[in-house]
Amino acid sequence: MVRMEDVARLARVSTSTVSHVLNGTRKVSPLTVEAVQQAVQALGYIPNTLARSLARSRTNTIGVAISALSNHYFSETVHAIETECARYGIMMLFVDTHDDPEQELRVVTALHHRRVDGILLAPSSDPQRAALAYLQANAIPTVLVDRLATQGFDQVGVENRQSTHALVSHLIGHGHRRIGMIAGHRGLSTTEERIEGYRQALADGGLRFDDALLVNGESNSESARLAARQLLSLDEPPSAIMAANNLMTIGAMHALRDAGVGVPEQMALVGFDDFDWADFFVPRLSVIAQPVHELGARAVQLLLQRIDHPDGMRLCERLSPTLRIRNSCGCP
Repeated sequence: MVRMEDVARLARVSTSTVSHVLNGTRKVSPLTVEAVQQAVQALGYIPNTLARSLARSRTNTIGVAISALSNHYFSETVHAIETECARYGIMMLFVDTHDDPEQELRVVTALHHRRVDGILLAPSSDPQRAALAYLQANAIPTVLVDRLATQGFDQVGVENRQSTHALVSHLIGHGHRRIGMIAGHRGLSTTEERIEGYRQALADGGLRFDDALLVNGESNSESARLAARQLLSLDEPPSAIMAANNLMTIGAMHALRDAGVGVPEQMALVGFDDFDWADFFVPRLSVIAQPVHELGARAVQLLLQRIDHPDGMRLCERLSPTLRIRNSCGCP
């Protein structure tokens, strides 16, 4: 029977290093992980996962509760989470919350009953915060992803205010004085922070905030299409629009196309979130690109740390996105 010592000998590492790679109990260099994985495969070593998890009262699984099926950005985030889990030998159980507070609570409860070691959650806009209260009451190791909430949890998200400020300021630099914003679902931290960045950019550019230019796209393409039509119907419509996520950017594009409004000749359009085909639209879309793969990987790392150290200080990390200028903003 192949033993862990045999794997260590072939990989030329210590037995404890093999254990850390297989159990995800400590960060190990990618080259070492690859060497151990190759040795495991070459020798046909089968870890006694059941015995190990019982000894540690762990299942080596984590739950992921994110509304991903309808949102390309979250789909990429889940893929990044799955990739990082595989690196640590952790199984991932994914359930879609559909951004519905009742479904969110059901999902969190179900994952808890399945004895996952911890949960990654992109919280909904539930004003009651029922799922968050359940997680805290049951002391479940949890990391909030993208949408930040209270200081009672580890959290990892993207910086929203300054990045939105930079995108809107870029439009102001093109001479736009009436800039519309299609905002996401109210009550989400990402929505509120991006609105703050938009308003601050207007103020810093010497422009007056106009309530009529801030419309709600409810974070989906159809609502954003209607919101863009609302902006176009104003007596004094904007000359530029910023959409606050990828789905709303697509909805705005549909509305402008249906109205026969040329981008960027008659209307500049920029968005928050990059996506695969943004560089293939005509015009090519200027956007804020979020570090999706880093976000997913860091969420897993923080959760594993929390599982190992349940009483440690809670961490809140902000990752920096990238301004990608193409030509939907009016740049050549």
